[in-house]
Amino acid sequence: MKTNHSTVSVSLMIMGILFCVCLITSNLVNAKLVQIGSYSMTAGFIVFPVSYILNDCIAEVWGFRKARLIIWMGFLMNFFVVAIGGIACALPAAPYWQGEEAFQFVFGLAPRIAAASLLAFLVGSFMNAYVMSRMKLRDKEKRFAWRAILSTIIGEGADSLIFFPAAFGGLIPLDELGKLMLLQVTAKTLYEILALPITTRVVRFMKRYEGTSAYDNEVSYNIFKFFDV
Repeated sequence: MKTNHSTVSVSLMIMGILFCVCLITSNLVNAKLVQIGSYSMTAGFIVFPVSYILNDCIAEVWGFRKARLIIWMGFLMNFFVVAIGGIACALPAAPYWQGEEAFQFVFGLAPRIAAASLLAFLVGSFMNAYVMSRMKLRDKEKRFAWRAILSTIIGEGADSLIFFPAAFGGLIPLDELGKLMLLQVTAKTLYEILALPITTRVVRFMKRYEGTSAYDNEVSYNIFKFFDV
C-alpha cells in the first residue's frame, strides 16, 4: 500500500484536531495536582498520553511527513493558547470581576514552565514519530504494539528529561526530580499499554478505511520541512 503525500484526508484532519485538543487540554488541566494512591501528579496525565497514542496512529498510517505537520500544528496551537492566556492575564480585570486569582492560576503560566513544556513537547513528539517510522521500515506490518510501546518510552523519556530539569531545576532536589521523571515515564507508558487494544483496532480500521499504510523509504527527517507532506 502506498501513501499519496500530496493530499490530507478527512480522517487525518480529525486525528490532527484531536491531537491539538489533547495538548491544549493537557496544558490547562496541568494546573491541578491529583493524588493517585501515594503518588502525586498533574491532572494532565489524564489526557496527555493520548497525544502520543494519536502520534503513533498518524505515523503508522500516514507516515512521518504527515506526523511532522501535525506535531508543528500542535506546537503552534499550544503556543497560541499560552500567548493569549498571558495577554489576558496582563489585561486589567474589571472592578466587579471575582475570578481573577483563579484565572491567573490557570492561565498565568510562568515563562520558564511554558518554554520548557513547548520544547519538551516538540522533542518528545518528534522522537516518538521517528522511532515509529524507522521501526516500521524494518518490521513492515508486524509488531505494531512493540513499535507503539518503544516509541512512547523514548518520546516520553525525552519529554521528561527536558521538561522537568528545565522547569523545576534548582527548585526541586535532584533525587526527587529523578523520581518524578521516572514516575511520569512509567505511568504514561503503562497508560499506552492499557490503551493498546483500542489503539491497535483504530490503526487497523484506519488502514482499511484509508486504503494506505505509509512506509517512509525516501522521507527527510528534517523536522523543519513541515510543508513537505
